This record gives sequence, C-alpha cells and structure tokens, in this order.
Amino acid sequence: MRPEKRHSLDRILECAVILSWRDLIQANESGLIHIDYSFGPRDSIEYLKLWLSTTWGHWHLVCDHRMSPSTFHTGGIHFESGYKSNDLAHNLELIMQHQDAFSPPPNLGRNGLIQVQTPTEKDIAAAAIALSDALDHVPSSLAETAMT
Repeated sequence: MRPEKRHSLDRILECAVILSWRDLIQANESGLIHIDYSFGPRDSIEYLKLWLSTTWGHWHLVCDHRMSPSTFHTGGIHFESGYKSNDLAHNLELIMQHQDAFSPPPNLGRNGLIQVQTPTEKDIAAAAIALSDALDHVPSSLAETAMT
C-alpha cells in the first residue's frame, strides 16, 4: 500500500494567499507578498505575517496570525487598516489550527519566508485544486466551509 502524499504547509499557505490575491491587491496592480513565519516550541508555526509590496522596496503589513495569545496580542488573525479578506482569514485559521495535516517546513532555527508573486489564471486554478485537495486531510466539518 502506497503512503498518501501530504501537501507541504508552505505550499498550502502560498495557495491561500494566491486565492485571496484579488482581495489584497487592486486589479491593475502587480506585486509580491511575503509570508514570514516563526516556529513555536513544538516545531509548528506559532506566528506569521503577510507583507505586501506593490512598489519596489516598500512593504506594508497586511495581516498577522498568532496561534496563542500573549500579554500584548490576542490569538488568531488580525488585518491592518485597509486590508481585509474573509476567505484568507478563514483559510489561514483552518490551516494554522490543523498544521499536522500537512508536511511541516523544516525548522532550521530561524524564521521561514515564502515569496508569492502576482499569480496568473493558471496559478489561481492550480492553487484552488491544491487547497481543495489538501483540505481533504482536515476534519470534514471545518473543511466544508473553507472554500467559499
């Protein structure tokens, strides 16, 4: 029996961003989004930030997600002023709460970084398929509402 291949957490985070691209960047703009993440004590991602650049060298914080609340911050996703995506919020929450359903990124003792470029229609279609397939590994009651 062949073991089932799990999607990488990095790829699924990238897919969530690609599928929410139009919520974050105006239709006539191109840009880059960086997903910057740090690991917690159990080698899972504890904290991530999405940064957007539509002008070379200028970055704006879109949102952050914390797995656990701290003295200064609550847990969950928080968008900065001017940014909002219900789909991204829902998908990030689902992905972060069920990281064990995906192949983890290597913890090399430093933050991880994923760079996402302006997607093509082909990229968007591939991301939709990958995210839908990956969510098959998440408890069904939660995954059913992930792709709206």
